Amino acid sequence: MRYSQTLIPTTREVPSDAEIPSHQLMIRAGLIRKIASGMYAYLPAGMKSLLKIEEIVREEMNRAGGCETLMPSVHPRELWVQTGRDEDYGDTMARFQDRHGRWNVLSPTAEEVYAYIGSNEISSYKQLPINMYQISFKFRDEFRPRFGVLRSREFLMKDGYSYHATPECLHKTYMKMYGAYKQIFERCGVPYVILEAEAGEMGGSGSHQFTVPCESGEDVIVYTEDSSYAANIEKAAIDPSEAAAERITDAPEEVHTPNAGSIEAVCQMLGTKPEQMIKSLIHSDREGRIIVAVLRGDHELNEEKLSQLLGGEKTEMASEEQIKEFTGASVGFAGPQGLCEKAHRVFIDHSAAAMPGGAVGANKDDYHVKNIVPGRDFPLEGENIQTADIRNAVEGDTHEGKKLLFRKGIEVGQVFKLGTKYSTKLECEFLDENGKRKPCLMGCYGIGLNRIMASAIETNYDDSGIKWPISIAPFEAVVVPIGKKDEAEAGEKLYSELKEKGIDVLLDDRNARPGVKLNDADLLGVPVRITVGRKSLAEGNVEMKLRSESENSLIKLEEAAGKAAELVEKLRSSL
Repeated sequence: MRYSQTLIPTTREVPSDAEIPSHQLMIRAGLIRKIASGMYAYLPAGMKSLLKIEEIVREEMNRAGGCETLMPSVHPRELWVQTGRDEDYGDTMARFQDRHGRWNVLSPTAEEVYAYIGSNEISSYKQLPINMYQISFKFRDEFRPRFGVLRSREFLMKDGYSYHATPECLHKTYMKMYGAYKQIFERCGVPYVILEAEAGEMGGSGSHQFTVPCESGEDVIVYTEDSSYAANIEKAAIDPSEAAAERITDAPEEVHTPNAGSIEAVCQMLGTKPEQMIKSLIHSDREGRIIVAVLRGDHELNEEKLSQLLGGEKTEMASEEQIKEFTGASVGFAGPQGLCEKAHRVFIDHSAAAMPGGAVGANKDDYHVKNIVPGRDFPLEGENIQTADIRNAVEGDTHEGKKLLFRKGIEVGQVFKLGTKYSTKLECEFLDENGKRKPCLMGCYGIGLNRIMASAIETNYDDSGIKWPISIAPFEAVVVPIGKKDEAEAGEKLYSELKEKGIDVLLDDRNARPGVKLNDADLLGVPVRITVGRKSLAEGNVEMKLRSESENSLIKLEEAAGKAAELVEKLRSSL
């Protein structure tokens, strides 16, 4: 491709709203342009990179037995109502009425549509397993789009779905997809770790997340020092705390705490620390029943863990009215004493249960109670009461006796065993060998193509620009003539020879200053650069440089195309 015949609008300015390197560099290198909040146009160089990622994904999916399909981006809302996810997604899902008054949604994912297809096309166990996938744009109405294409409203996703008669069959395909994902990320040149993960709103019995360790990531990787265990923050299991050797023996004491409805305010008023507080979070389920979560004051509730304890059902914070009716007090003054017996379910975190005692809300406006002891002043077990791991892991926690460590990462893919969550609700069924009707077991497999692109940049750049893995670079080589006649002619010759050798090459034929051309080549991150300069050409040489290295090498002009092709092939074979 000739630079003069494409659009690569590089810029030296760092965009003011770009917070992380990949966002900054994708704009500066002319890969993308912002159209609106969370919406980006892919310009020619960005599109070339995206298409290379797409082709790697397609090749590995096909190799693993996937069949490519394409579903509509607009779904009838009733499919999502049938599964209950219309409510689960809340405002993140974009909904609209067509001219006939029918409600539709813009697809954030496609479990419902694939289950619907299965319900109409699958009838017998003899058809199973089936494994289908698509590569298409999805839309989620993110409240706060940020980090460029890492959290955008519209994004390109490969989502796949499989149908099975038995758990063994599901597991076999699940592991095939697990292996295919490893191949995809290795071929794309991005470092990754595989984490145990919660299925979240997807539901199901098992899940693994593929995450690129990176300080710009929004996900938290939790792992042991010996790397024998790794999980995302939603899944990370924590060893129960040891019970305090001595418990508080003083009687409960009510204290006036006017307007102190937060942990921080109460601590300031009572002279205590958050870890000496016991907080009660009041949630409600879909039927309006009250769920109480009791934690230490400095810990955060893990809503995925809570959901799993409730059989996958989601809860949300109770309204101010519900809290007032249930506790008798305003928000911020709830305490576990007296509430455990009336709640539908109560979950007490291990760390809270192990405390020697602490201060709690008095279930009375503007009052707290000191010296409340778990097990003495409120029960730790009962028909509706359970002590469990319901919080996020923090520094100092352990898993199976091993210290937990934390780092950030970017989620680039996830695989799920969905089970029968969608097939039951949408009647995706088959007849087994005995003629008995059963719901299909389903698997789900997702990859964010935009995220692979951004992750590759986040993990490989320098002050000059991007340093692409060659497999997904917009161009494998760039020829940069520095001069108007002999240098331009030599550049044209090299360009033609490289194209004949199957190299994806860019010829910078612009009438631009040498510094601009060389800086743009580095900013764009082209792995192999060949500079045809006046001085070196006068001696029959050109300069060749790998983007990953700082030094140029002088190569004879007649050997340059062959040498460049060797370098490109070496880089290709390294992935």
